[in-house]
Amino acid sequence: VQLQASGGGLVQPGGSLKLSCKASGNIFSISAMGWYRQAPGKQRESVATITSGRRTNYADSVKGRFTISRDNAKNMVYLQMNSLKPEDTAVYYCNALVISWGQDYGMDYWGKGTQVTVSS
Repeated sequence: VQLQASGGGLVQPGGSLKLSCKASGNIFSISAMGWYRQAPGKQRESVATITSGRRTNYADSVKGRFTISRDNAKNMVYLQMNSLKPEDTAVYYCNALVISWGQDYGMDYWGKGTQVTVSS
């Protein structure tokens, strides 16, 4: 199973970006999907998660500004980021809990990350 994230870049404060992540490979089902981020010198933190039933959870720092969504048919998860702030600068990683064909348990997979820089 591979996760490929895209959509990062440089944006001015107050701007918007949309991240996308596609899961591919031996996939029977995906339960939770999410976005995490890691800023220089800091630990990786959860930004937003979404279950297969589309129940969402957000970090307090992004509530009201970021929206996570998913397309189960395409095995994709998205993160719409609005009103971006310099403190949102980080490498963003997508994550998925995947049950593969032939398995009866889920495994965590991570994408390689995409850089988001918020700066004027």
